[in-house]
This record gives sequence, C-alpha cells and structure tokens, in this order.
Amino acid sequence: MVRAAAAARNLSLSPDRRTDPRPGAAYQSPCPDNVEKTGTSMSGSTSFGPLTGLRVLEIGHFVAAPFCTRILGDLGADVVKVEPPGGDPVRDWGAQIDGNSLWWSAHGRNKRSVTLNLKAPKARDIVLGLVRDCDVVVENFRPGQLERMGLGDEALRQARPDLVIAHISGYGQDGPYRDRAAFGVIGEAIGGLRHLTDHAPGTSDLPPVRVGVSIGDSLAGLYAAFGIVASVWQRDRGAGDGRGRTLDVALTEAVLSMMEGMLPEYGALGKIRQPTGSRIPTAAPSSAYPCSDGKWILIAANSDPLFKRLSTLIGWPTLPDDPKFADNRARVDNVAELDSIIATWTRQLPVAEVGARLGAADIPSTQVYSAAECAADPQFRHRGMVREVEDRLLGKVLHAGIVPNIPDDPGAIRWTGPSVGEHTEEVLGERLGLGRDEIAALRAEGVV
Repeated sequence: MVRAAAAARNLSLSPDRRTDPRPGAAYQSPCPDNVEKTGTSMSGSTSFGPLTGLRVLEIGHFVAAPFCTRILGDLGADVVKVEPPGGDPVRDWGAQIDGNSLWWSAHGRNKRSVTLNLKAPKARDIVLGLVRDCDVVVENFRPGQLERMGLGDEALRQARPDLVIAHISGYGQDGPYRDRAAFGVIGEAIGGLRHLTDHAPGTSDLPPVRVGVSIGDSLAGLYAAFGIVASVWQRDRGAGDGRGRTLDVALTEAVLSMMEGMLPEYGALGKIRQPTGSRIPTAAPSSAYPCSDGKWILIAANSDPLFKRLSTLIGWPTLPDDPKFADNRARVDNVAELDSIIATWTRQLPVAEVGARLGAADIPSTQVYSAAECAADPQFRHRGMVREVEDRLLGKVLHAGIVPNIPDDPGAIRWTGPSVGEHTEEVLGERLGLGRDEIAALRAEGVV
C-alpha cells in the first residue's frame, strides 16, 4: 500500500536510481542462494524491499535517528541524510581503517549524504525544498532546536501538509525534563535498565554494568521506525485520511517500556526488582556456566521436562526428586546451590563438548558468542544475517543482515555508508533542479 500510494503521488524513486543503486556497491553474500534472488516485487516492478518508493529525510546525528532511518533504508526507502559539512560525529567512533569508520559502513548504509550548514539562512530553503518531495522527516535534535532554525513542524507542514514527522529526543517534546541533555546511556539509567543489568546485590562493588551497545538509542530508533510505518499506513491505506502525523519518541520511555514486570510488581507489591547477574529471576536453571577452556555456555533448562533431562545428563538423575528442585519456584529459591551443581559438571569439559552433549539431549543452550563466533555461525550465514559487503573505502567488510526478513520482498544492502556529502550534487539536482554552478555557489558560501 505504501508503494502504491507513493507512486500515485509521484514519490517513487527515479528509474535510474531504482535499477542502478550505485555501481560497484552491491553486496556479496556468502549464501547467494538465499539473498536477493530477484530484483522485482510481486507486481514485477523493481523493488529493494516493501518500503521502496517511500522518501525519507533524516536530519539526525549520533545513533537514534540514524538507526531508525537505516531500518527504513534496509527495507527499500530512499533515505537522504542531512549532515553538517564535517559529517555526523559517529563517523569518528570505533575502529577505523585509513580514517574511515567500520561502524559507519553499516550505520550509514542505504543512505544518500547531503551536506548542509543548517545555521546558514539559505539552508532552510533547501531543507524545505527537499521536504516537499518527502513522505517522512526524522530528527533527533534537542526539542525546539529545529524550530529555532525555522524548521519547526509548522514550517515543515507548510512545505508538505501530509508529512510524517518523527521527533526522537532524550525525554520527549514536553514535560519538566524536556530541555535536559541526554544520550542513550542516560535513557538506560533512568528507564531502569542499568539497574537490572548490574551484578546481583552483594556480589560486586563495581559500577552498574552497561549492556555493551547503545541499546537505548537503538530502541528509540526502532519505535520511531514502527511509528513511521504505522503513520504512513494510516495516511495512505485505501482511501486513507491523507493526514500527516507527528511522532514523539523519548529514549527514556523506549527503555522503560521494555522493563517487563518491573513497574507492575512495584505498583502492586512495593517490590523493587533487583539485578540477578547472569540469571533470570523468575526461572531456573537459566544462566551462564564456565567451561574448562575458559569459555561460557548458557543453559536454559527451566521447565520440568528439560530440568529432568539436564539432571540425567550431568549425572544427578534424582535431582528433580529433591524438594529444593522439584519445580520452578523451588529451583528459583535455591538457584545458587543448583547453579553450583551444574557448574561443577560444565567445568570438566570444553565448551564445544558441553554444547554437543546438551544439543544431543535437546536442551536449549549455546556458547556465549563473541564477534568471532557470530561471524562464523552457520545459521547466521545461511540466513544472510552475516554478510560480506564490498565497501569502496574499506574493501570487504562484514555487515549484519536485514531485520525483519521478508522473503517475498526482501530488503537489500544497496551500498555502504557514504562519504560526507557524497550525494549533495545528485540530490540537489534531482530534487531541487539545481545546476552545478548553483551548487558550487552554495558551496562557496558555506551553505553546503
């Protein structure tokens, strides 16, 4: 429906763009039989996923808004990313090769980069010109900052009345914390996640443990992407209502919404859920256990039949008859003793052997993977979740695949993260009809 509605409004990608995403940039998969078998949708038209034809303008930086638009781009949307002349700061994050960020290769993929100095008066007109030809704008500046630049919701909607606008911020567009500075880690802390990912009480005096990735930003980006698709669907489906919508996504709220029973338990019982380290507080056994080669294996045998099979496997067939371990509630109450028994067995064997025995017994388990194990995993490889991509700046690099997997109309990694402003001339010429001399003049003035 999105593609049909976009085509009806002449919003589909230009034919040359859709059939030739960028010479030399198509990815190469280690499983060619499973990825990009066709370049056409069920209707026979060229498609890079179910959002082909959706036009998105990203005025974002760091993680949350760019993650949102990467998801949309992976599913076929034409994403134009507005960057300051120096580029998104994320380009400098993480490991690099010859000054080029490996993370950016994936974080910026499937986007066209346009440089704009948003403080320059002429930049406002350029943005509004781009908005006229867009379905969606995604931004993650502090609340009110775009409005101070003359790019508030009212100005954007004057350019495109049915525009979907997604605001992503630390605390939301209103409320007493509206103007506070925040990054993903702040959202993780105030949303309750940093408390629950800590070591169990009394086991460590180290600071609360971070998840390891910018999960607060990514969650907000996911919610924004979902809200965008829902809003475009309501606007364009069938007769549709033709209305634009505004989304207000807060990092803090995105994290809090994931906290399972934390709030209901506190509200009804006054119970403050505590961190449990590797364990699950409501089911046992379910934890990571050490192996003889220094690696860890996660075992989730928390149903009665699974626990019975595990007990037999580790040489304790009568363990389920012990009242301390007879059912899940009893096992949770005595989890420290139970985990000690299981760990005594796992410590005697290397992780591969432990995994093989657990697999033969059909007990859910896996080695705790590092990047190396993820990259080599045959399941990830088979489904294209680990892909070898040709990056013209970096050579061959590994990317995570596209989620969700939509076999009938799969998304595609059409190109990797572009250079700063790589598509400025292309986009301003295509969308605004500006010639090379006009763009050169804007560049000389410091606008682009």
